[in-house]
Amino acid sequence: MVNRMQRAALAAVFAAVALGISSGAMASSSDKALVSFTASDLAAARAAVLHRADLGTVGGWTGGVKKPNLKATLSCPGYAPKQSDLVLTGAAEADYHHSGLELQSAAQVMKTRSMVALDWRRTVTSPKAFPCVRSTLAKSLPAGERLVSFQKQPFPKLAQYTAAYRALIQISAGGQHALVVADIVLVGRSRTEISLSVEAPAAARSTLPAAEVRLARALLARARA
Repeated sequence: MVNRMQRAALAAVFAAVALGISSGAMASSSDKALVSFTASDLAAARAAVLHRADLGTVGGWTGGVKKPNLKATLSCPGYAPKQSDLVLTGAAEADYHHSGLELQSAAQVMKTRSMVALDWRRTVTSPKAFPCVRSTLAKSLPAGERLVSFQKQPFPKLAQYTAAYRALIQISAGGQHALVVADIVLVGRSRTEISLSVEAPAAARSTLPAAEVRLARALLARARA
């Protein structure tokens, strides 16, 4: 059985990976996007992350909005997408937990649409991006956790920018083993990029895509920048 501490460790690693894909955190520490928040774009980012109402009427959920992580970093030899010509004007994060489920979302707003297009091309569709994310995830997992697979997933084209990935992770403790599925969904349009990550017992994997589509639609519907 996967205990709460193990789930938290996995969630932290996977959230960092999701942020790295969606926010250009793969850039070197000396080549970060300029941060120039505006009140309107901060509000727009907060509107585009998960809200408690998105999770239905079932009780027991904990978590909520938290301070966005602007320091998440991923690094691969020969791969450091340029970020210093981008301007981040809004950012927000939220995460929720319930009975073995971990849901995280992040939204970022950039100064112009062309900056979003550049960022997506550099950090998502670049041929070097996928192997970097896969190797980083495999190396970042704590002791007792092993990456079984990491693959691109089909996902409806809900917006101009859409991508999805699935990791299958084995967690071992006390002679017991459990499989956890961890999905990343990336969507974006206009000046907004959104990431949604979901971790759940592997037995639930067939039910996740429909829920992820529903949640991604809800986040996009509130994206107003």
